[in-house]
Amino acid sequence: MEYKMMENGFQTEFDYGKLDISSDDQHGFRPYALLVSSVAVCSGGVLRKVLKKMRVDFDDINIKADVKRNPNIADRVEEINLHFTIYGKDIPEKKVEKAMELTRKNCSMVQSVLDSIKVEETFELK
Repeated sequence: MEYKMMENGFQTEFDYGKLDISSDDQHGFRPYALLVSSVAVCSGGVLRKVLKKMRVDFDDINIKADVKRNPNIADRVEEINLHFTIYGKDIPEKKVEKAMELTRKNCSMVQSVLDSIKVEETFELK
């Protein structure tokens, strides 16, 4: 990856397209938002795969991420609480509990930040 300085931040290009990154959200995605998004979406993608492998039928998954930052230490991200809402009919709660355990173990982004950021996952079935 290569990042090029722009007037209000940095830009990089991927196969999918360009990504503008800036501490000013008027000029790009904020670094902390990308960090939290990486953890949340990686977890969601792994959860989807695990549920499918477990043959759990579901209609949709939504993820809410609450973030705790420390204003006294450079606004660092200290905690990410992920709440998964899984939509579907007659979803077995025990299977989802097991899927959540497997998701945590197999999400590369969660595993990457585990020693520095507290990550908690909860879920509800609807």
